[in-house]
Amino acid sequence: VHGQGGVKFQNWAKTYGSSPELYFQPTSVEEIREILDMARQRNKRVKVVGGGHSPSDIACTDDFMIQMGKMNRILKVDKEKQQVTVEGGIFLSDLNVELSKHGLALANLGAVSEVAAAGVIGTGTHNTGIEHGILPTQVVALTLLTASGEILECSESVNEDIFQAARLHLGCLGVVLTVTFQCVPQFHLHEVAFPSTLAEVLDHLNDHLKRSKYFRFLWFPHSENVSVIYQDPTSKAGPCTGRGRARPSSSSASWFWDYAIGYYLLEFLLWISTFVPSLVRWINRFFFWLLFSSRVENVAISYKIFSYECRFKQHVQDWAIPIEKTKEALLELKAALENNPKMVAHYPVEVRFARGDEIWLSPCFRRDSCYMNIIMYRPYGKNVPRLNYWLTYEGIMKKHGGRPHWAKAHTCTRKDFETMYPAFPKFCAVREKLDPTGMFLNTYLEKVFY
Repeated sequence: VHGQGGVKFQNWAKTYGSSPELYFQPTSVEEIREILDMARQRNKRVKVVGGGHSPSDIACTDDFMIQMGKMNRILKVDKEKQQVTVEGGIFLSDLNVELSKHGLALANLGAVSEVAAAGVIGTGTHNTGIEHGILPTQVVALTLLTASGEILECSESVNEDIFQAARLHLGCLGVVLTVTFQCVPQFHLHEVAFPSTLAEVLDHLNDHLKRSKYFRFLWFPHSENVSVIYQDPTSKAGPCTGRGRARPSSSSASWFWDYAIGYYLLEFLLWISTFVPSLVRWINRFFFWLLFSSRVENVAISYKIFSYECRFKQHVQDWAIPIEKTKEALLELKAALENNPKMVAHYPVEVRFARGDEIWLSPCFRRDSCYMNIIMYRPYGKNVPRLNYWLTYEGIMKKHGGRPHWAKAHTCTRKDFETMYPAFPKFCAVREKLDPTGMFLNTYLEKVFY
């Protein structure tokens, strides 16, 4: 196997990067074994990456980097069990199209599809829907190549402990070679977005959760404005219509709203606001009025509704808190912004919901959760001051028993995780057994485990 030197790795948002000594794109398990042998002999660490979408340094390394893009085949479709087995490097965007040909779909998907199957489960990607868990809950089996070169088959019935650890593996247990997903029959979604207020949504949260299978809402900081989004299975099939959330249809009117107004104007105004921060309040309200103040409907195949383009480079934080803390935490964040006029927050704060599960490092471990995603855009790549906002938000999340999304930047250390995760010691024991020398660690993971 030949590794390339001089490759610079950057994540999608260009907020983190590294210069691996050697960069590999293996095409077989044997090649990966060789890379691990070489790493062992030279005492190098190894990091495996997929789409590189994580807005943190979880995938960065200065040693060996393995990019799994060439190991992206569909290995088996079991129509009877409605399961699909794929290589770890396949992008969900490709998997969605292939599943569709077999009349199947994943029951839930994150917003971004240009991500690899092994990476999606590695960081605990989620969407919304109180009947649905995070994406790793759809995994029924996987195979793992460990630091010693051994291949482990893992499922609920084989290597069960390793399976519960590997369903959210942080890239530190080995190389995930294959993943088997539980699918559902293909379905269409009817999406309705309509305006509301923060008070209304928080006061009737349970009604909203019952009313729609995939309910989320967007709050526009420095205002009472909220856009409520319902997505529900429908028997109607139809093309995308209207101005869905950053989902361009082919008409020029829609292009004008989505791109000319929605994108270029927003980026320009956000850039100006870096000189006059008080403009952010006005920008949030203006864009709510412009793009979110009327009711919009869409019908399309499920994966087209779940996925949308993230057009902006951005800094993101996303913590999961117990669902019953939603109202209190969000009102505290709102009050913090009101009491500190110098602190500005870009829209939207995206609020989503997920079912509790038994995955050891899942932010939803044994509790139904609310994810509260905050964002600061980087207009034309410029960094906007965010430290105050970031730390205020983290403080509120911690106070309410929050757990950070593993793919995103946070300030937590091992001491925090030991408190947050009852099964943290179990995960550590599995990690130390599978990778005693720490071959799969990096700076991000050292803060987690040491």
